[in-house]
Amino acid sequence: MLATCVKSNTNFDCRLVTATAGDVSVLCVVDVVQGVTQLLDVVYIVCDKSSTISRFNARTHQRLTDIVVKHLRYPCDIVACDRTSQVYVADPGCIWRMSSLLSRQLIQFNAVGDRLRRVQLPGDMGPEHAVESPTGTFIVSRYNEQQEQHDVSEVNTGGEVLRQFSDSHLPSVVNIGHIVVDSHGNILVADRYFDKHRILLLDDHLAFRRVITDKRQLNDKEPRRLCYLEQSGQLLVALRGGSSVAVFDVHCD
Repeated sequence: MLATCVKSNTNFDCRLVTATAGDVSVLCVVDVVQGVTQLLDVVYIVCDKSSTISRFNARTHQRLTDIVVKHLRYPCDIVACDRTSQVYVADPGCIWRMSSLLSRQLIQFNAVGDRLRRVQLPGDMGPEHAVESPTGTFIVSRYNEQQEQHDVSEVNTGGEVLRQFSDSHLPSVVNIGHIVVDSHGNILVADRYFDKHRILLLDDHLAFRRVITDKRQLNDKEPRRLCYLEQSGQLLVALRGGSSVAVFDVHCD
């Protein structure tokens, strides 16, 4: 496996390609790579004086979305911990810890905090929020890095994508964030797209049913978090800015 890091002005362009010397894989760099590590099927690379952590799929060598750490200045090493599924970056004076979401996983815990299962997601899936469905699958709000669009996907416990809903199913673009699922599998989705601001209702097969609330009902504020009280039919929507929660009567049947 061959990693290259090419510097252009102050920007780094890292690539991962394959090269061998006999039966030995060779690591070759064009600029100063300070550290490389692998967690599951993702390779992480840090370069000198760069706040960007470059990521690649270890099997396909496909470039994944970079991680930009705002105040990271002089990374000098990077390591991964299989037990915690976290990545650590050494910077003079501190250690940065990257969350387990960077490894494209869902980790499910029970009510007392014991881990029930770990679900490895596809490499192009950038999860934002996930909930368990009544059938034991997981409904995941994500950014699809290959298609460059937001969608809602249903995945099984093996991480296989069963079906998905995306903005191609609607006449306008969506920016999906928080989601909730009721006992019948109906899915309420917060659409945060800047000129839409609405709550969408999908059925248990991720087919679009209708718009629950629009931007006018949300006072043109972005819906950030959802809480659905199924017994009373009330939907609580936390609005961007942290100063208000909107309450709606919603019936998903």
